[in-house]
Amino acid sequence: MRSFKTPYLVFLSFFYCIYVKSQVSGKIVDDANTPLEYATAAVYQQQDSSLVGGVVTDVDGNFEISGLKKGKFFLKASFIGFEPKYINNIVIDKQKNNRDLGTIQLMLGNQLSEVVVQANKKSMISKIDRQVFETSQFNSTQGGSGADVIRNLPAVNINGQGEISVRGTTGFVVLLNGKPLQSDPATFIGQLPANAIESVEVITAPSAKYDPEGKAGIINILTKKGALNGSFAQVNIKGGFPSIETYGNEDPHRRYGGDFTYNIRNDRWNVSVGASYQRNDLGGRREGDVYTINNDTLTRFPSAGERSFDEISYNGRLTVDYNLNENNNFSFGFYGGKRTKDRLADIVYYDNHAITPAEGGDRIYTFQYFNHNLRTRKGDFILGSLDYNHTFNDESRLSGSVLYEYTLLGGPTVNQNLGYPDTSVVYQDEYNTNDNPLHGTRLQLDYDFKPLSFGTLEIGYQYRGLNHTGDFVYERQNNDTGEFELVPEFSSDADLKRNIHSGYIQLGNTENKWQYSAGVRLEAMNREYDLKDKTGAIDTTYSYDFVKLFPSASLQYSLNESTDIKAAYSKRIERTTTFKMNPFPEREHSETLEQGDPTLKPEFIDLMEIGITKDLNHGSNIYANGYYRHVKNVVNRVNTVYNDTILNRIYSNVGNAKTWGIEIGSQFNITEKWSNFIGGNLNHYKLKGTFDGRPVNTTSTIYSFNINSTYEFWKTASIQFNFNYLSDRVTAQGEDSRFYSPNLTLQKSFLGDRLKATLQWLNIDMGLFKTNEQRITTSGPHRFYTTTNYIYEVDMVVLNLSYVIKTGNNKSRFIDSEFGKKEF
Repeated sequence: MRSFKTPYLVFLSFFYCIYVKSQVSGKIVDDANTPLEYATAAVYQQQDSSLVGGVVTDVDGNFEISGLKKGKFFLKASFIGFEPKYINNIVIDKQKNNRDLGTIQLMLGNQLSEVVVQANKKSMISKIDRQVFETSQFNSTQGGSGADVIRNLPAVNINGQGEISVRGTTGFVVLLNGKPLQSDPATFIGQLPANAIESVEVITAPSAKYDPEGKAGIINILTKKGALNGSFAQVNIKGGFPSIETYGNEDPHRRYGGDFTYNIRNDRWNVSVGASYQRNDLGGRREGDVYTINNDTLTRFPSAGERSFDEISYNGRLTVDYNLNENNNFSFGFYGGKRTKDRLADIVYYDNHAITPAEGGDRIYTFQYFNHNLRTRKGDFILGSLDYNHTFNDESRLSGSVLYEYTLLGGPTVNQNLGYPDTSVVYQDEYNTNDNPLHGTRLQLDYDFKPLSFGTLEIGYQYRGLNHTGDFVYERQNNDTGEFELVPEFSSDADLKRNIHSGYIQLGNTENKWQYSAGVRLEAMNREYDLKDKTGAIDTTYSYDFVKLFPSASLQYSLNESTDIKAAYSKRIERTTTFKMNPFPEREHSETLEQGDPTLKPEFIDLMEIGITKDLNHGSNIYANGYYRHVKNVVNRVNTVYNDTILNRIYSNVGNAKTWGIEIGSQFNITEKWSNFIGGNLNHYKLKGTFDGRPVNTTSTIYSFNINSTYEFWKTASIQFNFNYLSDRVTAQGEDSRFYSPNLTLQKSFLGDRLKATLQWLNIDMGLFKTNEQRITTSGPHRFYTTTNYIYEVDMVVLNLSYVIKTGNNKSRFIDSEFGKKEF
């Protein structure tokens, strides 16, 4: 330990002592050379137009913006009634760290009529460690959720089961405004209103400053924020038209909801209040065929029937920011909510039969039955956070954050095997339920040193604690007595405790045409999983600990003003959820159990990528990234035969995997009114290992693409078509078919853009295609075969209305679940 601390202190002292103050100054005058007091001078990054700093001029028209890091900038000088003036290519480096722009003269604007300056906004910006996508370009997402937003991104796919993957893997982490959420990504993104999202950052090779969790990196969702004092109020309502295709489902599908946001801000306070209610039903059906071979008896059970979802969620949120002074800021956040998601599977097994021997034998029985399976998943959340930021006089910054979350997860599953067509006959009636209270705590402390002559230095510490208890009860009705009796082999108490301590050091800099960032994170994790059965025969604690380094590095070089090349590396980890470690099987439906492994190891990942970005004319651009990902201790869900009519899906470490891929995206305008965004991803995946004493050797090539095309009829009306496609792909024990979804959106603004109406035609099919449909097939060597076609609702028509009651700027900023949503 001593050998580490001494060079560490020397290293910090070296960086802390070298400092060069960089600034831009000048004077703003009118067309008669009279100084303009209270004119605005703002400095922006030349590369991505992000705001760096700004001031107003003094009585003599002078301004000074200090503390700039090295790089290339442009300045905007503006004053009410005058046309703004831009000064480009302001370079700050070792030789030029103080730039005097001299006198900047503004010309009086045309006072006889309104002047509108319009430009195409980039929907895609490339930075050294991420791609940034502006959501305002995706009209089809209005009134929807975050899932509707991110399905348009080149590296992101959503399949028929609602699973979100980035570059071919579901292992990624979600940040909300830069804050980590230890939650299930699909659940969180699906609940976040699309109207609240400003942009999405895809960070595929994150730096050491971020928690290392996430096999494919990080998706950072940035919510809309204003910048001026005042108040803002907005109401959004959504209503779905009756379903065109009902699939013979028992109940009609309902889609409606609303949300509102109110924000008020002054120099000291920034208060945001929000609430939402959403009802999102999805109709559908499934068609399947399964056979198992057990003791040389082949049992086959083809099936068809309803598979639909009813989902209700509502929540309330509050955030209060308080600026004590220009150096100290406090922020308090509170969130409480409820959600319920019912999955109904009413399936007829219409030709269930057994043959023995399996090869060429005779039928030993034939019958059909009806399976009613209703799985309800509930989640109640209460969480709060407190943040503090302090800026020192030398521009160093200290920030701290505390977050606590209580989550109650649970929900029963009803599984009934009944006669058919006489459903009054009860073959089997089962009921299982669980309560999973979760307590999560996160403490974070970060320190950014004052700007140094050759870069910025950041250090930080984080603690995350998780205490997740589970009470799983499985009961089966005794057909003789009518009483429900405990089934011990499916019932358990499972308690998980996990503590993580980590610290990081990060250095970054911009030097002429070069940008770099390098750092390392040291993490110590302790995990204890206590498992008991309901009879007291099993009481075992499984422990897993590690202390590991997670290094990262990024490098970018500007070939010229329009072309950048970059390379990056990041060490990552993918932790398992509590559910995947519970070895007691859970009855999902008639033909399936799901089971975990208490000894599961985390996945450890090495990510590498190299890319190029080029800006084209008229706001167009294109980029390409090649990437490689190596995963150790791959966790897969694999099938085994439980008995003649039930498969057991088990989560297990099955080996190591390698992925090579390329991701391409482009924004381009065909005409002034016709803009397009196209992105695609191609990767080759190879998994090698063992499971159940058998080798696993799987390869798969997957491609996907997203198209978004918008035509503006006039300033207040547009039409947009988007198309998302995911190819066939091989899995550990089978393959998943292609999946695609076309959508059409009409949007019209009224009342000076205060009222916006969006009419959506989602999952266009018209009986001509196989939209929103996916077949999943699995097989084991001479033991089982399954194929299931999931058919979900198409030709859905939804109307969204958004009305701004108060026209101030929206500075709303909310917290959300870090722990519980991952287990939901």
